[in-house]
Amino acid sequence: LLFSLESLGMSSSYLGVFREFIRKPHGIVFITGPTGSGKTTTLYACLNEINTPERKIITIEDPIEYEMEGITQIQVSPEIGLDFAKGLRSTLRHDPNVVMVGEVRDLETAEIAIRASLTGHLVFSTLHTNDAASGVTRLIDIGVEPYLVASSLEAIIAQRLVRTICPDCKKKDDGNAELAARIAEDLSLPSAAGVEMYRGSGCERCNLTGFFGRTAIYEVLLLDGATRSLITKKSSSNELKRQAMKA
Repeated sequence: LLFSLESLGMSSSYLGVFREFIRKPHGIVFITGPTGSGKTTTLYACLNEINTPERKIITIEDPIEYEMEGITQIQVSPEIGLDFAKGLRSTLRHDPNVVMVGEVRDLETAEIAIRASLTGHLVFSTLHTNDAASGVTRLIDIGVEPYLVASSLEAIIAQRLVRTICPDCKKKDDGNAELAARIAEDLSLPSAAGVEMYRGSGCERCNLTGFFGRTAIYEVLLLDGATRSLITKKSSSNELKRQAMKA
């Protein structure tokens, strides 16, 4: 089952921005989050969105979770010496337009992926960090030169999966003014009056839990000139966050 970008739960404003940077001719895009946060699903949705007969796409995965028509997929096999770094090197010899590396785990893989993005390839991969800005500092911490990160990175998307309120027993909840005020502050809203909160009362469909299914929530870090400058100076993730919020 392949997901479209529309089915991932992004707001329409994010969706437009997302489509813009995944269609760029080169650069690197990272999806970050803890294990089980849906990173691979988002990667496949990105590839599905840009997959055309004119575009040569190759993936290096561990394991291959979905088979995608029109895309060459390579399974990492450490027992025969085929790791992400070697798979990526081999892939680049075939002159792909787009490369997806299942995960950047070490300096060697990171450097090959980043240099590929600087030589005309669009690269997608994942990292394990708690937020988008920490993805930048993670790359620098494993040894990638800050100027390479700043010049190659197009975007980092952090994501989490959260439970969704059951639509059959969903009711408006006006009883948590404190939480509404915190949400308004976090979203820079003028007041909590613009925050509508709901809860599930529990029904047969959701097995009395009040929740049914999950959706992803996203944090997107796009790089402007000021952010790239901070990266070259090895600024902290908090400084990168503050700059991103200004932009």
